[in-house]
Amino acid sequence: MGAMSIWHWLIVLVIIMLIFGTKKLRNIGTDLGGAVRGFKEGVKEGTEQAASESQKQASKTIDVEAREKS
Repeated sequence: MGAMSIWHWLIVLVIIMLIFGTKKLRNIGTDLGGAVRGFKEGVKEGTEQAASESQKQASKTIDVEAREKS
């Protein structure tokens, strides 16, 4: 009795579809998918930018002249 069976979930799904309608649920799914896609692209761009910055810093060389102590 503690766990919900498949019939409980089907009834909940039908009630949600009656309240919101299928078109609204489709729009919510599309918006959620777009948000997740945008988040993934942002994370990807952030890691690429950080990697390029670290490569720029690693490629900098310092040219010095060594002298002996007199």
